[in-house]
Amino acid sequence: MFIDRAKITVKAGDGGHGMSSFRREKFVPKGGPSGGDGGRGGDIVLVVDSNINTLVDFRYKRKFAADNGVNGQTKNMHGRNANSLVIKVPPGTIVKDELTGDLLADLTAEGQEAVIAHGGRGGRGNARFVNSVHRAPTFAEQGEPGEDRSLLLELKLLADVGLVGYPSVGKSSIISKVSAAKPEIAAYHFTTLSPVLGVVSLAEGKSFVLADIPGLIEGAHEGVGLGHDFLRHIERTRIIIHVLDVSGLEGRDPLEDYHKINNELTLYSERLAKRPQIIAANKMDLPEAQENYNRIVEFMEKEKREVYPVSAATGEGLEKLMWRTMQLLEEYVEEPEQEAEKKIYEAKPEPEFMISRDDDGAFVVKGKEIEKVVAMINFDNDEGTRRFQAIWRRMGIEEALKERGIQEGDTVRIRHMEFEFKL
Repeated sequence: MFIDRAKITVKAGDGGHGMSSFRREKFVPKGGPSGGDGGRGGDIVLVVDSNINTLVDFRYKRKFAADNGVNGQTKNMHGRNANSLVIKVPPGTIVKDELTGDLLADLTAEGQEAVIAHGGRGGRGNARFVNSVHRAPTFAEQGEPGEDRSLLLELKLLADVGLVGYPSVGKSSIISKVSAAKPEIAAYHFTTLSPVLGVVSLAEGKSFVLADIPGLIEGAHEGVGLGHDFLRHIERTRIIIHVLDVSGLEGRDPLEDYHKINNELTLYSERLAKRPQIIAANKMDLPEAQENYNRIVEFMEKEKREVYPVSAATGEGLEKLMWRTMQLLEEYVEEPEQEAEKKIYEAKPEPEFMISRDDDGAFVVKGKEIEKVVAMINFDNDEGTRRFQAIWRRMGIEEALKERGIQEGDTVRIRHMEFEFKL
């Protein structure tokens, strides 16, 4: 089964809580604070493994969560950091944030890693809050929550050469002749519903990966049929072999097929349409092929495209075609990235917090910093509550709420916590 798209949710580990404790030892009548820090939560890391070639495993497991950091202990003992959770993906995997659509990683090389969600920082123990004024703090931080996000995984095949053409022109037969790949072959359209990879070995050190891309049809660039699913896999190929059925036995004109397929490639991606393209004139073993072949050669001379007469049934001409493909690969120069395809990020200062109103009239305060503070404060501790109040005022949230018209007794909601406002 070939699966080339998947949706998963990941949750990095929360940081361990800091400890609030004091030394209790014989002959040490006034032992000071001794609470240790919590450990850091585990990250979520995607790693490329070339032994995997589909995303099928993500059909059965869609949720991944890393371990939390260990809580701090007495005697200034810090909690252990959690190990990262490693998720293996096949080479060619693109990772996007489902919410924003942002590209997070493009994983192509064996062993390549991407930290996709960071674990939370461990909370500080009360020993970290000692100063010249406050000699015996009882307050300790809770662990910072780890990041969580929904991801879209998309697989684009890492093939050097792509076979394209209308259904039933003989692509599967060609790849089965020139490589060890064994695609399903039958005399009806869309026998191949999944891309098939094969390694073409011509001589020692002379080999490349060939992909049999399932048949494209008119409207593929708009997703007609399985258009987007198929076109996605051609994007990484460096050379395109365009297979034409020169026999015309199916009642189609091979030159019309040629124009329609190239139009789909252009509409999907102009860069893709500009890749080097060789014409494989297939089914030359049939008597009807010669007349069409002469027309094709005459036309392709104007297009400056090379035409190779081949027969997938007998194997005639395939070796010459593969050697020419190998030569073009060796001569291929990587295209420079186009400016239009580069994503430009501008540094924009984020507001410290934003205030809005919920349907029930509550004032909702949002902001990365204040939400992190609320998550890490232990409100059961009086010192923790006073610390929050000091941060609240220092950030200017109280004054901002007054400007928005808050009244005594109104509800203020930050993250999962609710507070009653008092003047």
